[in-house]
Amino acid sequence: MKLILRLAALGLAAALTIGPVQAADKLTVLLDWFYNPDHAPLVIAKEAGFFEKHGLDVEMIAPADASAPPRLVAAGQADIAITYQPDLMLQVKEGLPLTRIGTLIETPLNALIVLKDGPIRSLADLKGRKVGYSVASLQNAYIGAILNSVGLSETDVEMVNVNFNLSTSLMSGQVDAVIDGYRNVELIQLGIEGKPGVAFFPEEHGVPAYDELIYVTRNELRGDPRMARFLAAVEDATIFLTNHPDEALAMFVKSHKELDDRLNRESFAATLPRFAKRPAALDIGRYDRFAAFMKARGLLDTIPPIDSYAIAPR
Repeated sequence: MKLILRLAALGLAAALTIGPVQAADKLTVLLDWFYNPDHAPLVIAKEAGFFEKHGLDVEMIAPADASAPPRLVAAGQADIAITYQPDLMLQVKEGLPLTRIGTLIETPLNALIVLKDGPIRSLADLKGRKVGYSVASLQNAYIGAILNSVGLSETDVEMVNVNFNLSTSLMSGQVDAVIDGYRNVELIQLGIEGKPGVAFFPEEHGVPAYDELIYVTRNELRGDPRMARFLAAVEDATIFLTNHPDEALAMFVKSHKELDDRLNRESFAATLPRFAKRPAALDIGRYDRFAAFMKARGLLDTIPPIDSYAIAPR
């Protein structure tokens, strides 16, 4: 009886010491596209409990329209959106009240891709050829810079909108190259299909390096403490991915069984080194250089001050 009473007293004391459990703060994150290996840090942060560790209850939503997430966040219908560094500059130019708070993928993924056994052996061979793209955005600026690096211009190629049929249009011969192909997706897919490709990387041919995927929020949430905690959780998850890639992959495909195939497994491995290990860090010079590139290509009227559209949460 004495033992029972003592245990009861200890239990009461522990309950008084611990106090009430605090509810996790909710956060809604809109993805840039359907779930894929680009989102591994977010998936791991949720599945491995890193969001919970930082007191967050994060809901992630894949959009029906890939262009919608930044606009929905700007309108207050979600807290964070994943978008692209170049697109953010255009969105801010349009007047959307958005701020970059962190980086998901810190290198370009976009590449100019041709077939290994096709007619294009060098960039100079693109003269008079067809180049496919999926969504009208910065393709002309990219292809213009790439062609300029070998003494050609945009008028030397024919741009063809192939929608999202990049790999099939290249394999079928509809186009001779694609500018929207991702080095961690289409390049791998071509190899799996038995039509290996060769990539020319924009950042090696006149296009400044940039962050492919970033996190943005609306301006009024710049100082929201949830943002720093979100990035801390993502950083924990990214370090876990780096240290335990096999375990992370198993966790990733278990949570999204539709992605458990050769393409996504190889894409997962190819994307690992490109995740930002310090997602909250801000490279001001990189953003200013890319803004200058966009201005020179007629996409921006002025180079905006970095603190008008990007911050590094503490």
